[in-house]
Amino acid sequence: MERTVSKSKLKAHALEYFREVQRTGQELIVTDHGKPVLKIIPYREDPQEALRGLKGSVVRYEEPTEPIAPEDWKSLR
Repeated sequence: MERTVSKSKLKAHALEYFREVQRTGQELIVTDHGKPVLKIIPYREDPQEALRGLKGSVVRYEEPTEPIAPEDWKSLR
């Protein structure tokens, strides 16, 4: 579950929240009037690390400009 905090709470306790993100590695979503406006994520020395989790998850389409039939959309199943 995503952790959220309002801008006003972040302002009052920023260092605590930064240390928590650093310690746990979990993202923190900052909200303004209940709407997400910022995402605080831990720094990664290797920028490719985030992409490794996506390896093999991309579907290749031989004809990407051709229309796709509604029954082929996985999200409609």
